[in-house]
Amino acid sequence: MLNKAKNLAGYTLLARDGELGKVKEFYFDDHHWTVRYLVVDTGNWISGRQVLISPYVITAVNTLEKNFAVALTKKQIENSPSLETDKPVSRQFEESYNGYYGLPMYWNGPFVWGEHPFIDLNYQKSQPINPGGKTWDPNLRSTAAVTGYNIEAADGDIGNVDDFIIDDETWSIRYMVVDTVNWWPGKKVLVSPLWIERVSWAQSKVFVNLSRDAIKKSPEYTEKLLLNREYETALHKHYNRTGYWDDEQAFREHTTL
Repeated sequence: MLNKAKNLAGYTLLARDGELGKVKEFYFDDHHWTVRYLVVDTGNWISGRQVLISPYVITAVNTLEKNFAVALTKKQIENSPSLETDKPVSRQFEESYNGYYGLPMYWNGPFVWGEHPFIDLNYQKSQPINPGGKTWDPNLRSTAAVTGYNIEAADGDIGNVDDFIIDDETWSIRYMVVDTVNWWPGKKVLVSPLWIERVSWAQSKVFVNLSRDAIKKSPEYTEKLLLNREYETALHKHYNRTGYWDDEQAFREHTTL
């Protein structure tokens, strides 16, 4: 299911033995634009440090009751590697974190989830070895920090990042919600990370290989819009782009042959 990051922020995290806090924001990598950790506000329970939850340990998403169930106990989380609040997430920390929980190293392979193109929740039954040794260096970005970044089309500025649309099955960021208030008051549009040409993190700018006119004429996104496959198909057709669902389905079929 596709959900706005701002809507998911505030969801309750339920450990095996009780409530552990609420989602504050998300950390995603700037290579695949996939959520790697949920940042949890635990109130006064664990102070002075960030608590990160990997999508690998999320067992259920309840949009009606607005909570995530995780396959961890509160004690496990309390004893997990410590990351001080507002400190960047280093590769060393991630290795320690994944080792502590026995999670696959998502950067240890060519695909979105390391040796797998899709998140494998049965990783404990069969953890693959990385025969080719291909790895990549993840740089984690905060959804809260990237909100507000300027969006630069091929021929000029068109607005800023207002939110993110997250697929809670694959944990990919499918779209950025772009507020075009400075150009077309009241209109918001969706832009896929797949259409990004480059990002200047120093300038807080995202450059997309789309024209301002094409973006202006794209299907409008509203808060009340039902973000379904019909809308997504129309959006991709407008830009003459292949839907990510077609590529993923073709990959699934190929790997099962």
